[in-house]
Amino acid sequence: MKKILLSLLIIILIAIGILAKYLIDRSTIFTGFAAKNVASGIFVAGRTQESIEAVDINFFPVNLANTVVDKDNKVVTSDFFGFGKQTVVYREGLGCTLIGEKSIDEVRKQNCKIAEIKSPYKDELWPMGDVDYDTTLSFVNEEKLNSAIQAALKEGNTRSILVAYDTLVKWEAYADGFDENTPILGWSMSKSITSTMLGILEKEGRINIDDKSVLKEWANDDRKNISIRNLLNMNSGLHWVEDYGDISEATIMLYSSTDIAKYAMSMPIAFPPDSVWCYSSGTSNILSEIIKRKFNTIEDYWAFPQKEIFHKIGMYNTIIEPDAVGTFIGSSYTYAPTRDWARYGLLYLNNGIWKGDTIVTPDWVSFTREEAPNSEGKYGAQFWLNKSGHELPDAPKDIYFADGYQGQRVYIVPSKKLVIVRFGVSKRGEFDYNKFVTSVLAAFDN
Repeated sequence: MKKILLSLLIIILIAIGILAKYLIDRSTIFTGFAAKNVASGIFVAGRTQESIEAVDINFFPVNLANTVVDKDNKVVTSDFFGFGKQTVVYREGLGCTLIGEKSIDEVRKQNCKIAEIKSPYKDELWPMGDVDYDTTLSFVNEEKLNSAIQAALKEGNTRSILVAYDTLVKWEAYADGFDENTPILGWSMSKSITSTMLGILEKEGRINIDDKSVLKEWANDDRKNISIRNLLNMNSGLHWVEDYGDISEATIMLYSSTDIAKYAMSMPIAFPPDSVWCYSSGTSNILSEIIKRKFNTIEDYWAFPQKEIFHKIGMYNTIIEPDAVGTFIGSSYTYAPTRDWARYGLLYLNNGIWKGDTIVTPDWVSFTREEAPNSEGKYGAQFWLNKSGHELPDAPKDIYFADGYQGQRVYIVPSKKLVIVRFGVSKRGEFDYNKFVTSVLAAFDN
């Protein structure tokens, strides 16, 4: 009996040791996730640490992180029993940044002159402002629509829903703890905004998406054949693993890299460009670096999306957070209230034109919606497509959308003149997107 107990004890100790090593090896990733989400949740979104820890980071192993908030200095730290310590700092106008190998002082010394500006249009009519039109649309079944919205709000930990018909009318609803002013993380919907920035540079003649050799670091190997178009279409051929459940290129880049673009740019080529479709947050951050290099100063780069996109279409509460060297994390970290995300969708619904001002050209919007080679009708240029019906089998095939982790969506429905926005924290299978979108569309007889 003693031998059996001793054997069991040895097995238990070995199992504990294996688990401890597993967690320590991954501690930088899950403490980084915890620190970053708590910091942005508090200092950008105005939420409480308790609410963030109860939902946003309440899953293994992230919920093992010990996260401490210094509200006076706007610094958040997180560790796992002393291992994998991560630090995040908040800066006005830039949000929160994991400092990586830099010090807090080094990151704060970056010359940030971006002030958070309140919208001067708040009292104007939607969508530039927040005032609703005093009108009803005869072809809308309000009872059906409200029923669809309320049903979605009860499913899959949904936080907000907004449905906008063209630039005329909107319907919206929010879960407890969220309202029209709460900035919400879009995760990979940031990729779509990165595409918009490139569309502006293309309109201005500052880039050609078919140019190759766009990065000096690639000039002397096969990566010199990668074009901006390849990167936009996720057809670069670069090696990449997009796995958020373990150590992967994606998690190393976001949570263990001081310079995210440098890390992504270091990937070797695995396939000829345009031959294999591979979803990669790394390519979106390479695009962020390409954008940054088009500006003479970091201040001009940081101001670019504010001046050329957000402020022009009423998105005054939107920020893209950078890494520790100042590069926008164009794959993942855009915070905006639900109404701002809807405004972004309306820009694309109207072919890139806002109140007569061409933000991006209609040709760029068309390019955005073109099927990327080898994507099986699922992907365009940093936007997802519904041509294959992979997410919305019963909805119109002309739908295209910005898609973010845990169920963030901005659906653009040209055939119905609709933008449908949904935010939440949903695990796979917890929210029925097809049912939601089709129930909303059923309320519109147009």
